[in-house]
Amino acid sequence: MKKISAFLFVFAALHFSAAAQESDSMLPIRGFAIEAPARTGVEEFIRFIDDDLAPAGINLLILRVDWNYDYRKHPELRDENPLTKADAEKLAAACRRHGIRLVPQVNLLGHQSWAKETHALLREYPQFDENPSVKTEYYTGWPNPYGLYCKSYCPLHPDVHKVVFDVVDEICDAFQADAFHAGMDEVFYIGEDECPRCHGKDRSELFAGEVTAIHDHLASKGRQMMIWGDRLLDGRTTGLGEWEASYNDTWRAIDMIPKDILICDWHYERADLSAVYFAMKGLPVVSCGHRDADISVQQIKDMIKFRGQAPEETAGNLQGYIHTIWSSAGQFLRSYYGEESAYPLRNGSVEAAKAVLQCFREL
Repeated sequence: MKKISAFLFVFAALHFSAAAQESDSMLPIRGFAIEAPARTGVEEFIRFIDDDLAPAGINLLILRVDWNYDYRKHPELRDENPLTKADAEKLAAACRRHGIRLVPQVNLLGHQSWAKETHALLREYPQFDENPSVKTEYYTGWPNPYGLYCKSYCPLHPDVHKVVFDVVDEICDAFQADAFHAGMDEVFYIGEDECPRCHGKDRSELFAGEVTAIHDHLASKGRQMMIWGDRLLDGRTTGLGEWEASYNDTWRAIDMIPKDILICDWHYERADLSAVYFAMKGLPVVSCGHRDADISVQQIKDMIKFRGQAPEETAGNLQGYIHTIWSSAGQFLRSYYGEESAYPLRNGSVEAAKAVLQCFREL
């Protein structure tokens, strides 16, 4: 009886290994991107990893940490009641147990504010602000007379990288990560006239310079860089618009940045085909969806199709799909598990996430 049980165990292990290899061949990256949990939600989030992400074959998890960490080098940047190093180690251990690559994210360059709130970096270091005359309290929704969506830091300020690189190193060490997601999406303020350092400079060169500076710092530590891809697409020529692509002339930076940066190519309104463009430019790329189940599943199918039909060199850059969640982790999980909540998600993101995880299971 013991021999039969041992045989069945080995058979099951071999079957699982073969299935995993087939999934990796079809879609090497099967990812999920979400805000890092609050301290009180760490155990619930680990349950989500154990019970939902891992069984679906997720092998990459991007956690938007930003200032929700107990930074030691720069305690002034901490959110209230942030994640501790012990919390980060728990999350890293849960991912490691399932062979999931954990990648922390801190928004760099853009997204230094939201609505009327200035985030920690510019709040504590207002001298880094690219356009200090525009105050976040002026925000009245979009559009507004100031062109204010989110503020940016000045990439040429002589002191900004001293702080930014400290943050990047500490968060990667805390989460035991071999990669870092720098955000860098929706950068509307860059090369502003009022900035004494950036005024009159080529915006593509400014954007590429900041990407390269962060990349080179990460590379010196043996870490890979990931960014969102919208600023590298020409919004006018493609018809993709000023959100999912660039209207402010940063798009030529695609030919100026290192070719080992993973591009996260997000499109939420249609299953746009720009991943092929990135791949043909020699950049590794994943497609990213959000709140529409049909679009998200189509993006996965398209990526598999692209990989099957492209030349070997291009196919190798078409690396997979990452599903994105743009709410707090707690709010998402309460809705995902059908729990009572004063603020249930009703934008389709839960349904889309479940459809994507099911799609991954079926690979």
